[in-house]
Amino acid sequence: MSTKAEKVGVVVSDGMQKSCVVAVEWQVRHGMYGKTERRTSKFMVHDEENSAKVGDTVEIVETRPLSRRKRWTLKKVVRKAVEV
Repeated sequence: MSTKAEKVGVVVSDGMQKSCVVAVEWQVRHGMYGKTERRTSKFMVHDEENSAKVGDTVEIVETRPLSRRKRWTLKKVVRKAVEV
């Protein structure tokens, strides 16, 4: 039984139809100095209902390749962005 990978990140772009870009941040220790540093990966995510907006915290799940760069699907919006 293979479980799909899940990640939590922040939407950084939603200008496309049925797609958005999610930035996932994690911490890793520096090999020589031991200080923790933050690293970021950006994933193209399929968003069927265009429900995610910039700044929203979302949960994404791995899926089959949907296009050249899209391999993730929006699972749910965890927290909406604060409106200014």
